[in-house]
Amino acid sequence: MREKLNDNPLYQAAVVGILLLAAGFFLLSTMGGKEEEESGESLTATAVAEAEPAAPPPPGAFAESAPPPPAPVAAAFAANRTVVLLFVRNGGIDDRIVKADVERLNGLPGVATFVVPADQIARYATIAQGVDVNRVPALVVVRPKRLDHGIPTASVHNGYQSPQSVEQAVVDAGYKGRTLAYHP
Repeated sequence: MREKLNDNPLYQAAVVGILLLAAGFFLLSTMGGKEEEESGESLTATAVAEAEPAAPPPPGAFAESAPPPPAPVAAAFAANRTVVLLFVRNGGIDDRIVKADVERLNGLPGVATFVVPADQIARYATIAQGVDVNRVPALVVVRPKRLDHGIPTASVHNGYQSPQSVEQAVVDAGYKGRTLAYHP
């Protein structure tokens, strides 16, 4: 067959014609189906967009429905102490370092520290949701009750924290002076 194709121009023309017809058929069949696929994709994308919520709820939106924090944390807040919660993953290198820095705060007056494994974060949902804890290690510092008229206010610091930044977060939480607006 190969010799006939190489030697006979009629066979060559027939094979080229068949290949051109196949290429034309392939080209026309993919062009026509693209419009149907696009309209089907846009309908699917519209249906998916309608099924998904417009935006996630803001941090703390479900805090009222969460159980209260454990009794020692609630008691520390009621006693006007600065509550320091550190959410950690057991075995994490940076978690271990920050944990050691937080444990140094135990000697400070008016400070209560709690180190919480990440698998127990649900017990602290009212606090964790309020400040939007979304990764560990997470250092959450709750201001003393007397400074915010009984309304819990907290800050969250994610990731590795130096000993100085851990201590500064506690100092900032206890600040009771005037604050000024920042204008660059």
